Amino acid sequence: MPSIFSRIVTGEIPCYKIAEDDHYLAFLDINPLAKGHTLVIPKREEDYLFDLTDAEIAGLMVFAKKVARAIEKAIPCSRIGVAVIGLEVPHAHVHLVPINGIYDIDFSKPKLKLSPEEFVEITGNIRTGF
Repeated sequence: MPSIFSRIVTGEIPCYKIAEDDHYLAFLDINPLAKGHTLVIPKREEDYLFDLTDAEIAGLMVFAKKVARAIEKAIPCSRIGVAVIGLEVPHAHVHLVPINGIYDIDFSKPKLKLSPEEFVEITGNIRTGF
């Protein structure tokens, strides 16, 4: 059965798309730690990040860097934190989270509740940064 992220890649499930190319997709996390919290995934479904090929991991990180730069332009923050947890969805992915301190990327914190309008606005602001 395809992962939820594979279903997003195929368009079966909608997302707040930030960027994509032939191999990678970036979209807002719908349970964000911060405004602008973005997930970056390879389009090819692979459960574990370190089971990706070297070229896929390198490509994923280069793509994530471009997305992070766009987030920095749109969301006031000190840095973009990067996290790979790998247990919540069986599809390799990287979290990009705008942070101002180390505890801003604590996944045990309550998630933000944003309206669809807020997600659309954030998406547009980040996409403008490309």
